[in-house]
Amino acid sequence: METKKVIIIGAAGRDFHNFNMLFRDNASYDVVAFTAAQIPFIANRRYPKELAGDRYPKGIGIHDESELERLIKKHEADVCVMSYSDLEYQDVMEKASLVNAAGADFWLVAPERTMLRSEKPVISICGVRTGVGKSQTTRYVAKLLREMGLRVGIVRHPMPYGVLKEQAAERFATLKDLDRYKTTIEEREEYELPVRLGFIVYSGVDYEKILRLAEKESDIIIWDGGNNDTSFFRSDLSIAVADPLRAGNELTYYPGETVARMAEVIVINKVNSATESEIGRVSTDMRGINPKAKIVLADSVVDVDNRGILKGKRVLLVEDGPTITHGGMRIGAATVAAEKFGVGSIVSAKRYAYGTIKDVYERYPRLDKELPAMGYSAKQIKDLEHTLMRADCDVVLSATPIDLKRLVNIDKPIVHVSYDLSPRGAVFDSIIRAFGKRYRSA
Repeated sequence: METKKVIIIGAAGRDFHNFNMLFRDNASYDVVAFTAAQIPFIANRRYPKELAGDRYPKGIGIHDESELERLIKKHEADVCVMSYSDLEYQDVMEKASLVNAAGADFWLVAPERTMLRSEKPVISICGVRTGVGKSQTTRYVAKLLREMGLRVGIVRHPMPYGVLKEQAAERFATLKDLDRYKTTIEEREEYELPVRLGFIVYSGVDYEKILRLAEKESDIIIWDGGNNDTSFFRSDLSIAVADPLRAGNELTYYPGETVARMAEVIVINKVNSATESEIGRVSTDMRGINPKAKIVLADSVVDVDNRGILKGKRVLLVEDGPTITHGGMRIGAATVAAEKFGVGSIVSAKRYAYGTIKDVYERYPRLDKELPAMGYSAKQIKDLEHTLMRADCDVVLSATPIDLKRLVNIDKPIVHVSYDLSPRGAVFDSIIRAFGKRYRSA
C-alpha cells in the first residue's frame, strides 16, 4: 500500500499529541509538515528528531497556517488532520474546503483514538470554550480530594511554545520550576496557582512519558484541559464546564460540543454573572445533547487582594490572555472586579499598546479597554511592561492568574483579582467525594 503524505494542522499541543499517538511509528503515513496558528511565535520551528523518532531523522518543519495550500501542493499531501481546538464551526469548514479544493482529505480524529490509559483513576476536566473556568474547577476538585488524604497529580493540556526537545516531560513543583522551564505567561497562568497551593503540575509534549511520571507520585490524576479540547487520557469521571456568558457557543464550536456530549457531569459556571435566560439556554442545550449527564450550577466568585485602593480610581484592566483573545469573551474577571469594588473609571488599554501588544489589538479589533496578558516571548513580556508603564492610570487591576509583579517592574500599584469555583448545593461535592472514596478504598 502506498504511504499517505500527511500535514497536521495545529497550534503547538494537540497536533504533537496526534502525531505521537497516530503517526510517529506508523509506516503507512509520512508526516511532511505541521502548520501553526492561533498562538504567536510558534511557527518557523521544527518538531525535533529527538521527539519525532527514527523515521524522521531531520525532524519535521512547522509552518504558519497561511502556507497550508502551498504545502499541500508542494508535498502532494493526501491528508490534512485538524489538530487544534476552540474553532467556530464555520472556521472548521472553511479549512476543510481549502484542504479539499487543494486536493487533500480533511480528517477530524475521534478523541478515543488518541487517549492513553492510566494505571491510576483519572478525572478529566474539559470545557466547551476557552475561559469557561476549567482551571478553577480543577483546583476545587483537587482540594476536595486532597482533604480526603489522596495525592493528586494535575496533568495540564500542552503549551510547548519554546524549545520542544527540552519540553518533552515537564514537572512543576515549585515556582522556581516556572523559571527553569522558561515558561510563557500563558503557561504560568495555568501552572502557578496549583503550584502555590502545593500541587504538582505536569505538562509538555510526550504525554506517554508525562502520564507515567505523574502516576509515580499520584493516587488520582486530574486532566486539566486547554481551550475546549478533549482529554488525552481515558477518564473514569469526565467533567465538562460550560459558560452562560457565551450561551449558544456550546453547540457551535469545535470540539466543545464533543466535550459536552462525552461528559458525565456538566458544570454551568459563572451563574452569578449571567441572566436566567442565558443559564436556561445552556441548560436546555446540554440536556438536548447529553440527557444522561448530571448538571451542576456554580458561581465564579471574584475577589481582590487590596480592595481599599480601588474606590474611585482610574484603573487599567489586565485579563487572562486566551480568554479575551481567541476565547472571544466580551468581559473578563477584571471587569467584574472593577464593577464590584467601585473603581472610578476604566482607561483604554488599547490607547497605550506598544510593540507586539499593538499587534494583538490589530488582530482582535473588538478589544479596547482590556489588556490581554500576552507574553509568548521575552520581548513580548517587555512590550507588556512598557504598555503598562505608558498607561495614564492610578492602578493596574490584574485578573491574570499569575503574580504579575514577578514579571514586570512598573511604577503603579498592581491589585490582583482571584476567582474561585463555588458550586451551588451539595451535588458536585458528593460526586467528587464518592469518586475519591471509591478509589481510596481500592
